[in-house]
Amino acid sequence: MAERDVTHTLSVLVDNEPGVLARVIGLFSGRGYNIESLTVSETQHARHLSLITIVTTGKPMVIEQIKNQLDRLVPVHRVVDMTLAGNSIERELAMVKVAGKGENRVEALRLADAFRARVIDATTESFVFEITGKSDKIEQFVALMLPLGLIEVSRTGIAAIGRGPDGM
Repeated sequence: MAERDVTHTLSVLVDNEPGVLARVIGLFSGRGYNIESLTVSETQHARHLSLITIVTTGKPMVIEQIKNQLDRLVPVHRVVDMTLAGNSIERELAMVKVAGKGENRVEALRLADAFRARVIDATTESFVFEITGKSDKIEQFVALMLPLGLIEVSRTGIAAIGRGPDGM
């Protein structure tokens, strides 16, 4: 039986210096690995460390190769597979622009309320909603807005953090 592709979220603690992100991304592109989502932010200002959160898909053996290769890069301090750690929280933020009048406008507001999306901009012809949550929740919201006049979606990518008192 052939192995199926799996999706994993990797948290990579790195030095916050020029070229580090390019080296990490180069590892993926050079080997033909796909990145589904990528977020980067400085997390420990005093130590000049950044956290790169990468969502990637591949066979289990490929995911293991990716982790091992990331671990060998010089600016990388630690690689944690948040999917295997199992005790993590993942969230994403999206801004969703919907144009519409009349009944479509009312329905968009009703759905936004059901999904706990906030109106962050409103004109007489459009809304911009802010929604946070798991990626599949955002996908559902976007799919429901499509027939109501979806114009544009801007997404942050996934941010992940482990539960409990321990840090990276």
